Amino acid sequence: MIRAAARALAAAALAMTAACGESALFGPPTEASCPPGSTLTWDSFGQAFMTRYCTRCHARTLTGADRQGAPSFHDFDTVFGVRAVRVHIDETSAAGPAAVNTSMPPDGERPSMAERLQLGEWLACQAP
Repeated sequence: MIRAAARALAAAALAMTAACGESALFGPPTEASCPPGSTLTWDSFGQAFMTRYCTRCHARTLTGADRQGAPSFHDFDTVFGVRAVRVHIDETSAAGPAAVNTSMPPDGERPSMAERLQLGEWLACQAP
């Protein structure tokens, strides 16, 4: 009886967590690392990735409903904007040894697993 109640409570807590946008949006840190000699930079990787998957909502030029719910100051059309919230990007979009986070982008074209792994590496390298 206690075991069934505990399972029911856990299921209810999980449902409540999933209903809250932030809890469902952010996953665990990927724990991606920056390998020596990484060649991923804003110019060679970051800018194209952000343009392809992110700036349709996360751009300084977008306001109001055009941001489709993207929070203010989460603008990925510059490397500085990415660096400011790179932990958030890791927890929503990147992959690494500890986690694969796929809540972003929520619609449209989505990155491949290889691209998400590269994103994790690039962010772990401080998004150079």
